[in-house]
Amino acid sequence: MATQRATGDSVSPAPSPFPAPLPGSARRRPEGAGRREVPRHVACVMDGNGRWATQRSLPRTSGHRAAEATVIDVIEAARAAGVEWLTLYAFSTENWRRPDEEVDFLLRLVRRVVRKHAPLLHARGIRCRFLGVTDPRIPAALARDFTDLTTLTGANRGMTLTVAFDHGGRGDIVEAARSLIRSGLPADGVDEEVFAAHLPFPDTPDVDLVIRTSGEQRISNFMLWQVAYAEWIFPPVLWPDFRAPHFVQCVHAYRQRDRRFGGVRPNGNG
Repeated sequence: MATQRATGDSVSPAPSPFPAPLPGSARRRPEGAGRREVPRHVACVMDGNGRWATQRSLPRTSGHRAAEATVIDVIEAARAAGVEWLTLYAFSTENWRRPDEEVDFLLRLVRRVVRKHAPLLHARGIRCRFLGVTDPRIPAALARDFTDLTTLTGANRGMTLTVAFDHGGRGDIVEAARSLIRSGLPADGVDEEVFAAHLPFPDTPDVDLVIRTSGEQRISNFMLWQVAYAEWIFPPVLWPDFRAPHFVQCVHAYRQRDRRFGGVRPNGNG
């Protein structure tokens, strides 16, 4: 998981593409309003660990290790902001193509981070679960840690934290199609709602805001169904330097946007 540990490096100020924070309270607007005060579901594509390390003439593994502090900071910031669902893209189905040494390091790092922070997550009332985790190359001990954390926090009713690990959006859609075929449902009985019910964790609401750090602007096979109408923000900050103030800036930028979902305002002229 592009997870990580705090380092001695200070967070360098980054150029801000965001508007100034909005004044006033953080009350939610009614559900149908064009703007929301707080996105219900935020997803983060944690990008830039390797470049962070390269800029410091360090091995790529140092970038993964340095990002642990960011993960914890973002979880705390999302929870404090009133975000109900937070998804972190930690490891994709395509990431298995990376050098074996890097993959092995990531698997060991993820296990250490999960075990280290499980008590904190549980104490915060955060429900944790893992999206993916089907590849046989995942060590059995790590899979058990995922299951143990899911079980430990399963009754929590605070924010839901989903870690996308060994995840691919296309794979999820294919599996949902296979599930529908196995169910024997006639073609005329399939609509978007029925299809979505066959995706992993069908109770997960659609993503409202996706934050992809490092300035890269790609979807990267991430929750393809759930991000269909998401707002995207691409801060230039590399993930190990991304902190709570950056997260809050992204939320403020989201609040400025008018989400019409293909429609127009009543007084619009099209």
